[in-house]
Amino acid sequence: MWIAWTTVRSRSDAEQLARLALEHRLAACAQVDGPVTSFYWWQGKLERSEEWRIMFKAVPDQLSLLESRILASHPYETPEWIAVRAEHVGEKYLNWAFESSSLDLFSNDTNA
Repeated sequence: MWIAWTTVRSRSDAEQLARLALEHRLAACAQVDGPVTSFYWWQGKLERSEEWRIMFKAVPDQLSLLESRILASHPYETPEWIAVRAEHVGEKYLNWAFESSSLDLFSNDTNA
């Protein structure tokens, strides 16, 4: 399983991206939290903004398509996209994630 996230300016943008991922079954779950305060360099200036974070739980076969769809719909010029492989996932949760992503159940290997 992969955990991926991005940030956007508003709750409605975050919910729209979360809904997009779930409606296309590209993620088993999307969680929206925020606002979070972000500090970053942009075009030579130190910036501060409030953002909303969307965290996606995705199975390996869906990660690439999830990334493509989210970035194509993202409102930022240079969107954050970070994905990390979950080191361990409970078997029941992993099975649910595969079922929710319209894929065959994964083998009992929980290090997907």
